Amino acid sequence: MTTILERESRDAGPTARRLPIGAEPLPGGGVSFRVWAPRRRTVEVMFEGGAGSLPAPVALEREAGGYVSGVIREAGPGSLYRFRLDGEGPYPDPASRFQPDGPHGPSRVIDPASFSWTDGDWAGVGPRGQVSYELHVGTFTREGTWAAAAAELAELADLGVTVIEMMPIADFPGRFGWGYDGVDLFAPTRLYGEPDDLRRFVDQAHRVGIGVILDVVYNHLGPDGNYLAQFSPAYFSDRHETDWGKAINFDGPESGPVREFYRANARYWIEEYHLDGLRLDATQDVHDDSADPILAALAREVRRAAGGRATYLVAENEPQHTRLVRPVESGGYGLDALWNDDFHHTAVVALTGRSEAYYSDYCGSPQELISAAKYGCLYQGQRYAWQERRRGSPSWGLPATAFLCFLENHDQVANSIRGARLHTLANPGSYRAMTALLLLGPATPLLLQGQEFGASTPFVYFADHEPDLARRVRDGRREFLAQFPSLVGQAAQAEVPDPGAPSSFERCKLDFAERQSHAAAYDLHRDLLRLRRSDPTLRDLGQPDLRVDGAVLGPEALVLRFFRAGGTPEDRLLLVNLGNDLRRVPAPEPLLAPPEGCRWNRLWSSEDPRYGGSGAPEPESEEEGWRIPGRAAVFLAPVAVGDAPTL
Repeated sequence: MTTILERESRDAGPTARRLPIGAEPLPGGGVSFRVWAPRRRTVEVMFEGGAGSLPAPVALEREAGGYVSGVIREAGPGSLYRFRLDGEGPYPDPASRFQPDGPHGPSRVIDPASFSWTDGDWAGVGPRGQVSYELHVGTFTREGTWAAAAAELAELADLGVTVIEMMPIADFPGRFGWGYDGVDLFAPTRLYGEPDDLRRFVDQAHRVGIGVILDVVYNHLGPDGNYLAQFSPAYFSDRHETDWGKAINFDGPESGPVREFYRANARYWIEEYHLDGLRLDATQDVHDDSADPILAALAREVRRAAGGRATYLVAENEPQHTRLVRPVESGGYGLDALWNDDFHHTAVVALTGRSEAYYSDYCGSPQELISAAKYGCLYQGQRYAWQERRRGSPSWGLPATAFLCFLENHDQVANSIRGARLHTLANPGSYRAMTALLLLGPATPLLLQGQEFGASTPFVYFADHEPDLARRVRDGRREFLAQFPSLVGQAAQAEVPDPGAPSSFERCKLDFAERQSHAAAYDLHRDLLRLRRSDPTLRDLGQPDLRVDGAVLGPEALVLRFFRAGGTPEDRLLLVNLGNDLRRVPAPEPLLAPPEGCRWNRLWSSEDPRYGGSGAPEPESEEEGWRIPGRAAVFLAPVAVGDAPTL
């Protein structure tokens, strides 16, 4: 064993570092190594090739608090290394910046300063005015790389996308996967390219005006390739349980360094990759009973790391705890938005008529759709029969931007027999109308990759594991889907795609030729997003002086009214009818009344033949009153009437 640690670097401690853990090249040469291993007597760096003239194993020196550290001058960017713990291992770095051979192989030293950014004028993204796009790098393009995805960013910007929500990229074993079983939280997976390829992707996104937030999993680690417990079992908690394995120790004994590890990870993505925020996966399983909840601490860390750039923090939270998105000064955690499963569930029931399993507490009624537009979540403390308990918390006082609404996301599309896209399960006219409600509604809309052009490719669950784990994952997937009575039978179960089959992964890759062959769907989404950003009322969605109200017009029809306090010619009307043609004569509904001295004029209709529709007349006439076309949506604005009566 060789010891060549630099005494001056040890005396300087972690203050010379950007982050408290991992391997960091130093400006003057050499690499600073630091890791938390409180119960290990000796921690050695084992070099396995790469750049530079590498030494024999080097023992790190003990610090207070269970950390060990040291500077090794012979190491540099590109060096491959692992840690030997009390003679055991070697193990990859828990804070590895890259795993070129996957989670079981050596870690590589990465120098983030070697990349030349061009986004110095980028101001970041905040919660207002956004259109989100969920993207899985491995299936977004045929190549499945950041480089190939970067080539499509200008097209997404032209469509109207403003924020990419990238599915998890923390490295995981195997050749493909969703990313939610990541085990190297600081290492962008080698499956999509090199770390600088990710930086180029983000840089290009900013160049065309798109922000990028990353889906991160802070509630569990994957079942294969997770070596954290070798460094300390205190990374995990026996006080809490999750749906996917051991909980992370955010509030028990020795939780301080664990919290620091995760805070550093959040900061890392913002500082070293210029990401614009995070999407926090399944926050209901991020358990923390401490006085300073880790989710609030992560939010502070992201804001600080951004250094004045606007940031966007989104949470998935199945119980719908709105405290997450309330301001810190009001006792909240300070996040920006919640995924709104309620809107999705009621929309799916309305479009398909199916209300089994977790859809069983929804009717798909016009009133539910109106309430989702006005209040965000539908369950805010009422009893939820499917779970046999109360669900949700009040959303009073929250802006519409506190909720992300969607018709598709990775989970919901995959939770069907063949990963079928929603447009294949619904009436075409009704689907166009519901798309209008999503993209013109007050909440922030989220699209799943390919939704914008009616992708024929499915999105199923896929994960490449070693045979025994693959079998258990396959059985677990079928067991999960058995909550749907229609998927219990042997014939239906046989149709559930095998997550471990390469064909399951390959079938999900988008075909961009469908932008042309499915031009009607693409034009529909493009025009709606153009209307959302260009209309003077819609572009102010989320502003406090713009209010949304709604009324039920028929068994499957509703109206949303957008108006400002006092009423102005900027009022707008959105009619959505998922049923048959509807006549409203008389029409004693105040929301249908135009502003004084005006009449309603159609700005847009989902029945435009360009979208595959059959055309539609003006919904209101002096002779016939209101006639609302079936399975259609119509967007109207007031125009002045020259002979309108005056007082």
